[in-house]
Amino acid sequence: MAHTILHTAALHRDRFKALRDAIAPGTPLTHKVRPDLLATALDQGPEAVRTDLAQLIAATDGPVMCSCTTLGPLAEELGAMRIDAPMMERAAALAAEKEGSILLAYCLDSTLAPSVELLDRALAAQDRKTRVHTLSLSPFWALFEAGQQEAFEAVIATQLREAVKSVDDLAVVVLAQASMAGAAPRLADLATPVLASPEIGLRAFLDLG
Repeated sequence: MAHTILHTAALHRDRFKALRDAIAPGTPLTHKVRPDLLATALDQGPEAVRTDLAQLIAATDGPVMCSCTTLGPLAEELGAMRIDAPMMERAAALAAEKEGSILLAYCLDSTLAPSVELLDRALAAQDRKTRVHTLSLSPFWALFEAGQQEAFEAVIATQLREAVKSVDDLAVVVLAQASMAGAAPRLADLATPVLASPEIGLRAFLDLG
C-alpha cells in the first residue's frame, strides 16, 4: 500500500522523491500535484476546495499527507496528515528543553494562522507557555512563484540570519512552509536549530501503516 503526498506545487515532487530515496529507498510513494487547490483557496478561502479535497483524499488508497500549509487544517479534518505537525511537535519540545522562545518564519500570509494554531497545540501538549515570535517574509514569495528557488532560499536565509540577532532566549527557528526548507542548510552554522518540515514530516508519515 503506497503512501500518498498531496502537493500544491510541482517542484515538491522531486524534493520528496529525493528525500524518500535518502531515508527509505524503495518505499512506495505516490505524489498528487494540485496547484489549482491552493490558487482557489487563496482566492476564495479553503472552504471553497472542501469538496474537491475530500474527494481526492477519499479516493486514495492508504495514508495521505498534505504538504501545503494553507490547506493543512482542512486536510487534517478530512483525514490526511499535515506535513508540519511533527515539526511543530519537535519545536515545542526544543522550546521546553531549552526554556526559550520560538521564531516562526513564513512567506505566505495564508499560512500564518494555521501555523500558529498548530504550534500552539503542540505547546499546549507540553503544558508550557512559550513566547512565539513571527517573522513575515511575504515580500519574497514572488521569487518562489517565479521558480527562482535558489534566490528564494538565499534571501530567506539572509533575513533569518539578521532576525535571530534581535530575539532573546531563542530556542528554535521554524520554517512554516515546506517550500522554505532549502534555507535551512544555509543556516546550519547558527547556534539555534532551524527546523524545516519535509524530512521531519516524511519520516513520521512513512512510519504510518
